[in-house]
Amino acid sequence: MNDYRQAYEYYRQACETHGLEPINFHYFILNLSQEQLETYLACAEKRGRHEVAS
Repeated sequence: MNDYRQAYEYYRQACETHGLEPINFHYFILNLSQEQLETYLACAEKRGRHEVAS
C-alpha cells in the first residue's frame, strides 16, 4: 500500500510555491488517476531522499 499522504504533501507544497490553493486530501485522492498519484508519490520520495542528503 502506498502512502499518498507524502504525495499530497508534495502537491500541497507545489501549490504554495505557485500561489495556488490546494484541494483537500480527500478530493486529492478521489480526483486524481492512479498514475497521477503514483507520480506525485515518486516525486515526494525523490525529494525526500534529496533533502536527507543535503
